Amino acid sequence: MESITKNRQPLDVLRAMISRAYGPEQVPDGDDWMQELGHGWFNVAYRVRLRGGDEVVFKIAPPPHIEVMTYERGAMGIELASLRLITERTSVPVPRVDHADHTRELCDADWFAMPYIDADNLGIVKESLSADELAAYNEALGAANRELNNIRGDAFGPLAGPGDPTWRACFTRMIGDVLADGERRSVDLGYPYALLREIIDMNLDCLDEVTEPRFVEWDLWDSNVMVRDGNIVTIIDHERAFYGDPLIEAGFTGLDLPAFGDPTAFIRGYGHPPLTPAERGRRRLYTLYLILIMIIETDYRGHTDTAQYDWARDRLREVLALFGAA
Repeated sequence: MESITKNRQPLDVLRAMISRAYGPEQVPDGDDWMQELGHGWFNVAYRVRLRGGDEVVFKIAPPPHIEVMTYERGAMGIELASLRLITERTSVPVPRVDHADHTRELCDADWFAMPYIDADNLGIVKESLSADELAAYNEALGAANRELNNIRGDAFGPLAGPGDPTWRACFTRMIGDVLADGERRSVDLGYPYALLREIIDMNLDCLDEVTEPRFVEWDLWDSNVMVRDGNIVTIIDHERAFYGDPLIEAGFTGLDLPAFGDPTAFIRGYGHPPLTPAERGRRRLYTLYLILIMIIETDYRGHTDTAQYDWARDRLREVLALFGAA
């Protein structure tokens, strides 16, 4: 995926990162030891073969002069905090962090290094799987997501705080930030921003029944799941986590919009009962939040075609129909 947030680095900088993370004796010779991993949407990541033969991944945050959406600020710090939490409090497999660097001495952004995982990306291989194989993976993903959601926080919002005392206050701020990001760049949503704020304000009461902050991965799509031989090997990309309502997790989105796939296996693995009317109301708000981001981020990432923008605009019309507003 192409995005102006990808902070690509020359080979001499990557060699310096290797030396700092793994020692000068691991800096490889020649120029065939590095490959950019291309399926990410935000950070740049390189697969690197060390001189000793081990393969690792270097992940580098966006350059500081590139404006990102409000909720994406400090994303790499969120990912590192998430990895620590998940490792310490769950059995969900995630990458080990070999080295994290916040000095900005070697490049203009934070970066970290981790082992390369020899596995398949579920988002890439799913079309080659049988229906039963895909359902088994999605069921396992639902169970893993529930375990992540068992982590409890002290307040709603960012992992490192400061948080909000109520989920209603937190989510209102989150979706308000997204709309403000869109207005600042004059992103055309196809609907007036004032109308969207009115719809949101009229539907916030259902949030009040959420009283306990839980760790929310939020970005747990199949493209962030590495699989092999029928098992989830690891889950990657944790930079959008926060404390909130588990029902906002990506795996539930198909309940609102069929374009996101059948969520039956995920929900079965998660063990969630049928949604109550209030939960249905919350889900609609969370899907609206997601679709707004998918439209507005195309401007912040400098997309050179309108494929995602057009697709998400169609989804916005569908989700607003759920509110009786399309």
